[in-house]
Order: sequence, then structure tokens, then C-alpha cells
Amino acid sequence: MFEADEASRRLGIEVVEYGEGSAVLRMTVTASMVNGHGIAHGGYLFLLADTAFACACNSHGPVTVAAGAGIDFVAPAHEGDVLVATARERTRYGRSGLYDVSVLRGEEMIAEFRGRSRTVGSTRAPAPQDTGAGVRTEEAP
Repeated sequence: MFEADEASRRLGIEVVEYGEGSAVLRMTVTASMVNGHGIAHGGYLFLLADTAFACACNSHGPVTVAAGAGIDFVAPAHEGDVLVATARERTRYGRSGLYDVSVLRGEEMIAEFRGRSRTVGSTRAPAPQDTGAGVRTEEAP
């Protein structure tokens, strides 16, 4: 799934590690991610956390999407900061799940994100570069 996520990859987000129900991603705040206050725009922090959430909730195999999410910004991030988002599955029930994502700069908390997932299918849709008909499955998130 992450390999087909052009938005996240173009921002330089990297998967550090992932496992069943978890994921660790990294992103460096660039000049283009800084808002008029000189701090990282909250949308980029949300995107990093949301991408970690997506990797964690899709680690089980079936296509899973966000049903909702929220974020609390705790401290500002600045250009050049390396942020690490760690997603952890809290619980899955039926086709739904809850995931928490902590965004850190070193040991300092920058943001806390909670995502609610919903499994919508058993296979992944073709990636944009696929030309064949039908669907395919992938092992990695």
C-alpha cells in the first residue's frame, strides 16, 4: 500500500519498520512544510500520523480505511526537525479498529493522533501503474 502512496512518498516519508498492527514512519520537516508562523503546518503532521495509521491498520491484509481521526498538537515542529510517528493498534472489533499514533522529535512529544479504521474489502485495488484488469493483493502495507 505505501509504495502506491504517492502523496506520502513525495513528502519524503519513510517506513522505518512495520508489523502486525504497528508501524514506525519518519519525515523531515522541509521549508515547504512551514506555515506563516514559522512552524510546521499541522496538516503535514496529521498526514505523517495518518500515514503511519494507514500502514498499521492495513498490516492485517484486507483493505482498511480511516473511518475518522483526530489529532492533538502538543509542541511545534520546525524546519529541519526529524519526526517519527509510531502507530499502535489498540483494539480491533469486527470490521473496526482503534489506533494511536505518537509523533515525536527525539524524545519530545509533538502530537498525539487517534484513528478509527474500517475494513472495506479483502483485496487491494490495482495501483495506478497497473494496466491489467481485476485486483491484486500485496504483502507489505
